[in-house]
Amino acid sequence: MSNERPTNNTAPNDTAPNNTAPNNHKQLPIDSDSFDSLATRGLRLGLVDTDSAEFSLWLQAEARGFHSPRLSDETIADQVRVLADRRTTGVWDESAADAASPIASVSSWPTELTVPGHASVTSWAISAVTVAPTHRRRGIARALLEAELRTAHALGVPVAMLTVSEATIYGRYGFGPAAMGADWTIDTRRAKWTGPAASGRVQFVTLDQAVAAGVELNERVRLDTPGEIGFSGFLWERKLGIHVDDKTQAKQLRYVRYDDADGVAQGLAIYRVVEIPEGGFTHTLDLQYLVTATDDAYAGLWRYLLEIDLVVEVTASLRSVEEPISWQVSDYRAARKKDERDHLWTRILDLPTALEARRYGVPGRFLLEVADPLGFAQDRVLMTINATGSALVVPFDGAVPDDAAALSLSINELSALYLGGISAVLLARAGRITELTPDAASAVDLSFRSAVTPRLSIWF
Repeated sequence: MSNERPTNNTAPNDTAPNNTAPNNHKQLPIDSDSFDSLATRGLRLGLVDTDSAEFSLWLQAEARGFHSPRLSDETIADQVRVLADRRTTGVWDESAADAASPIASVSSWPTELTVPGHASVTSWAISAVTVAPTHRRRGIARALLEAELRTAHALGVPVAMLTVSEATIYGRYGFGPAAMGADWTIDTRRAKWTGPAASGRVQFVTLDQAVAAGVELNERVRLDTPGEIGFSGFLWERKLGIHVDDKTQAKQLRYVRYDDADGVAQGLAIYRVVEIPEGGFTHTLDLQYLVTATDDAYAGLWRYLLEIDLVVEVTASLRSVEEPISWQVSDYRAARKKDERDHLWTRILDLPTALEARRYGVPGRFLLEVADPLGFAQDRVLMTINATGSALVVPFDGAVPDDAAALSLSINELSALYLGGISAVLLARAGRITELTPDAASAVDLSFRSAVTPRLSIWF
């Protein structure tokens, strides 16, 4: 890591995106504004060489930041191998007793985000944001997040995104909750199957078979659901119990694949069965992950899970807020949605590129007055959606056209609306959007809302 001040980074208000290829994300120098800001506090911001011993200390600091146990040498070596493609950043306090270990962390990389219309847009995934409790309220998180946004902007990436453990932090940087998630609990004693009969078969597969099947299935279905991202490697393998220290829990995982009548893999489920203490040989089935390419596979795997002997309850975390399973069992109340919450937050950095990347349900014209305190997407634009659902977005200084619906909103609200899962009418009623023409929010909903509920099936 270099100790010298970077000299060729850009700030959001004075330089447009340079369209540097996103695969150069590791080579772009550290953000100079955040470097200087932290230096005045006696702190050092820098990139981590993932091929060096410094990366091991960064991984331990990240684990500490999320209150996880210290990582074993085996897990460290494993993660060093699979996380080498990420841009890794740390903050150091050289006056600390353990000056070699960072006191803050962040990790980022470009990947594809699914948007409405079976399309995707390159997005900047931000992960591993931690600040040591010994260094709170020193502007470290702000420096890290703003550096990430300026880096993405400099690379020409139009959208940033993250999954959050706390919902009160990221709004100040222009993020808005765009895809929700929910946990489901199903009482199998009441939930008798009434859904369609599947035509294929469910069979156990090995770990290696599950790795391969999941990578192929996840990518095959990714464009079906706004909010899903392109992922494989570490993010996928972690779901299967790889790259984790808790080997006991990983050994409990079972993998089943659904093959259709022609023998083609169309679904995969990962689960574990846990005995209920003093429950008289009764168990809970914890569904860790489920991916299906067809409705037939969805029905086949869910029926299998609900009808396993000695299981009285199925729990499924991080599922969609709208699941067909609640309509496929005899007692609608047997499938209960719990803990519905925000999951994926997005942040538009380039209005025309982001808005033109997705498709829309109804033609229309919209004048959008967008406020962005950080300056990336501050603009007044005219958005025209044609009969095919494609949009053209251009800067606009004139009076509101007679045929346009006009809104004033911040980048937070526009980012929340982006994937089509949040209602503009709801935001207007909450005072988060100002309608400049009558019923403008209703018009936005007709065009922006997605027929498929946005969802992201993983944490990153």
